Parts: sequence; C-alpha cells; structure tokens
Amino acid sequence: MQHRRRQRGRRVVRENPHRINDFIQVSEVRLVGDNVEMGVYSTDKAKDLAKELELDLVEISPNAEPPVCKIMDYRKFLFEKKKKEKEIKSKTQKTVIKEIRFGPNTDEHDFEFKAKHGEKFLKEGSKVRAFVFFRGRSIVFKDRGELLLLKLAQRLDEFGAVEQLPKLEGKKMAIVIAPKKKGK
Repeated sequence: MQHRRRQRGRRVVRENPHRINDFIQVSEVRLVGDNVEMGVYSTDKAKDLAKELELDLVEISPNAEPPVCKIMDYRKFLFEKKKKEKEIKSKTQKTVIKEIRFGPNTDEHDFEFKAKHGEKFLKEGSKVRAFVFFRGRSIVFKDRGELLLLKLAQRLDEFGAVEQLPKLEGKKMAIVIAPKKKGK
C-alpha cells in the first residue's frame, strides 16, 4: 500500500512509515493487539487473522526479534496520528514581532502615540522591536536615539521586559521588548 502523488508532471512514490500486510517479508512475527491472543505466529497466520477481523497487519517494531506486529485499522491509525501532530502544532506558540519606527528627533506626542501601540502589542502577546532610523547626517544623534529607546523601555516596563538593549546595526538602533508572562 504505497501512496502516490504527482509533483510537476512526475509521479512520486511516497513510502509508508510502516510495513503492512503483504509488505511484511519475514517468516514469523510477534503479534500484539486488542482482539488477538499475543504470541509468536507465522506471518501467513497473522495475515489471515487480520483478514478475518477485516483489519491490517502493521509492523510496529521491525528491529525486534521476531518483528512486532499489531492488528489494527491502518488508515484510522494514520488519521489519529496526523490529528495528534496537528493538535501539538497548534498548541505551540508562534512568536510575532511587531515593529515600531522612530526618528532621532521624534517629539513627545508621536512618542506617546507609538508607545500606546507598543503597549497594545505587548498586551496581545507579541514582541515589540522598536528602532530609531538614522538618515544622512542624523547619525550624529546616536545618544538621542538611545535615550528615546530607553525611555520607551521604561514606559512599557509594566507590560514587557527588555530582551535586547539598544544596539546600533548600521543606520538603525534597535531594542526588543518581550511581553511579560501572565502571573497566577
């Protein structure tokens, strides 16, 4: 039972992660499962038992001596496995980084406006990357940019913690603020 799928005009044969039914090529197997008496059986007898129950014989542990097989509905097993993986993936948290841009001569009103945005982003659970962009000769105001970013960090202190202090990278000076974990 191999899955086939097309990929840009070519047929790609995708192997199953487990050997099932007629793809099991050993003479005897150790059989485990719900509706079966556990023990070592010949492969043909195990396949016959699986056919009687209208299920599949699936090789679980191919490296064991003899290989361990289980009688189950293979498609249902794959579906459940995929469902679990999807559930685990959905529970992992994706970090979103929102950016706020300042100039070295940003006035108080603009600063407050952008700080409120930063506050909102942190409350949502996103990280905030604020940066001061120096254009042309404004690079001489590096200290102003650093003070601006530190002022922002102080303003957002109750909502987030500084993850990276102001750091000059080319014509940008950036700071990263991560949201504080919600307490108990």
